[in-house]
Amino acid sequence: MSFKEQIDNAKLPRHIAVIMDGNGRWAKSKGKLRIFGHENGVISVRETAEAAAELGIEYLTLYAFSTENWKRPRREVEALMGLLLRTINIEIKTLNDNNIRLQAIGDMNALNESIRNRLLQAIEETRNNTRMTLVLALSYSSHFEITEAVKAIAAKYKNDQIVLGDINEAMVSDHLFTKDFPDPELLIRTSGEYRISNFLLWQLAYSELYITPKLWPDFRKEDLYEAIVNYQCRERRFGRTSEQIHEQANVK
Repeated sequence: MSFKEQIDNAKLPRHIAVIMDGNGRWAKSKGKLRIFGHENGVISVRETAEAAAELGIEYLTLYAFSTENWKRPRREVEALMGLLLRTINIEIKTLNDNNIRLQAIGDMNALNESIRNRLLQAIEETRNNTRMTLVLALSYSSHFEITEAVKAIAAKYKNDQIVLGDINEAMVSDHLFTKDFPDPELLIRTSGEYRISNFLLWQLAYSELYITPKLWPDFRKEDLYEAIVNYQCRERRFGRTSEQIHEQANVK
């Protein structure tokens, strides 16, 4: 039985986040430049997005470029930005054909103006799509996101728009880039690295983590299905005991 056949459609995560790692190592293993790995990683993005949409996943967030990635060699960064622009131009039709809405989170002001404008245009062109929301984390880091949220809340307090007692977890969440999306239930990381790399630190508080040794360019639909099957085999307690979970299930 394939992993897809094992999936319980009644227990799908609403939101899956992915740290797409291993492009450079994949290219190096083939004697190619790192950008070759990123180019082939686009195929994995397409397959993963299509598979998620076909299953009925509502949100898919892909960690495409971190604020720390700006520190990489200039030629690699320029190549990545060029690849991003080409990919947006090519995949916009695929997004619309599959009824997928595009969104982006991160420091958009750090992006090249032509890339930023094309990205915003693609977001506008897909805004009425309803099947799934594909979120690209670009020039993103949780430290930056949370810092910006703190600044915004502090400004409201300074301007007497809120009082200290108003500040709670819900208010912090409402000032994050992801305020319009539910927190991910499942985080997938490729390449076998056991870290979350400054990605969605607030939002991943109770997410299930799935680590696969596969490098991102080798990740395909069946790998996503396997991750979901693994997720569905877990007991999500949110601080409660197993007994409490079972008692609640029996009451229902």
